[in-house]
Amino acid sequence: MTKHRIYTTSFASVYPLYVAKAERKGREKAEVDEIIRWLTGYSQARLDAQLKKKANFETFFAEAPKMNPARALIKGLVCGVRVENVEEPLMREIRYLDKLVDELAKGKAMEKVLRKEGA
Repeated sequence: MTKHRIYTTSFASVYPLYVAKAERKGREKAEVDEIIRWLTGYSQARLDAQLKKKANFETFFAEAPKMNPARALIKGLVCGVRVENVEEPLMREIRYLDKLVDELAKGKAMEKVLRKEGA
């Protein structure tokens, strides 16, 4: 079985697209970074290092310090696919990130995007 092309794509090549999507809707790069740190457990320095070394998606998620257990609360559609129904684990992580960036761009409050209690 061949790997999906996104797995070998550089995370650094897609990251500016996440930022641009958020900025088009009046959000900030810092908010995108906060989402990524929340999801993966990366510090800002380690996130920057991953971007600098142009890690692919597979490596980016494999080296994530601690995936947030609250990510299981992320539900909904991304590109017509229900993220909670994606069976392949790496693709599910990528879709979680896509969904979080979508929610940010749609104007959701950061507390809701990050699934904080009481939000």
